[in-house]
Amino acid sequence: MPILATIVPIFAVIAIGWAARGRGLLPPEFLAAANRLVFYLAIPAMVFSAVARASLEVHFKPLVAAVTLGTMLAACGAAWLAALAVGMETRLRGAFIEDSFHGNQGYIGLAVALYFLGPEGLARASILTGFMMILNNALSVVVLQLHAAGGVRGPGGLAAAARMAKNPVILSALGGLLVSAAGVGLHPVLERSLAILAGMALPLALLIIGASLSFELMRSRLAAVLGCSLIKLLLMPAIGLAAFLALGAAPEDFLPALILLATPTATVAYVLARQMGADHEFAAAAISFSTLLSAFTYTGWLALGARL
Repeated sequence: MPILATIVPIFAVIAIGWAARGRGLLPPEFLAAANRLVFYLAIPAMVFSAVARASLEVHFKPLVAAVTLGTMLAACGAAWLAALAVGMETRLRGAFIEDSFHGNQGYIGLAVALYFLGPEGLARASILTGFMMILNNALSVVVLQLHAAGGVRGPGGLAAAARMAKNPVILSALGGLLVSAAGVGLHPVLERSLAILAGMALPLALLIIGASLSFELMRSRLAAVLGCSLIKLLLMPAIGLAAFLALGAAPEDFLPALILLATPTATVAYVLARQMGADHEFAAAAISFSTLLSAFTYTGWLALGARL
């Protein structure tokens, strides 16, 4: 599919969400409820359906999964070193590191995978998303715990594990894997019901992303926000792509992973930063800036991927 025909509609809907919030069409109380609807129902329905109908032998590649997770760890390490090198204070450093690797796979990554690669790409991306979300959450808790300021402590290991065990996207991916591995298939009634629910997932998710954008906090943190976004949007996918090519992975196998690695910072990064005493205002700025910048970086990554 032409790259601009993938990217422009996605970010047009995000822009519509931002404009609609400004006109009062998407008030905060609606956004809170809509976000719960997407996170707990629509996205899980889409992920479960895509993974359950996938063939693990065809759509799941352990090498790609291992490289993807290793790339996330490498990006985390690079951000940590960069933050130490410039002498960031503790609260900012924690948010900077987390925002440099914690991507928005569920809301933006899956949308790009579906609209650029089609159902096959969505199936591969959905399987990977489950693994990436587990590492995202675990690594975020560790990073923020180590940088908690003023004695603020976030959830411990057991609490964090319990939260991940109840994550609906992770559960839907694991459930889909079980159905696919069992080879039982989905009943047509269930499959169509899931398709109806899944149909609202990405449009509503993109509107929510747009309505959540905030630009007021960028100016005072522009250098750090730019550095964080460059690690997330350029360095992280570049590390992954170099590893995929060096290990001889097929483009059809690793392009979904590249799309997920190139996602902007996840909105949940703000929630975690605020909960655990990190610089949540920086997180809000990084989310907004990286989301805007990803319209251009995604264009470049998809153009490169199309040539492989």
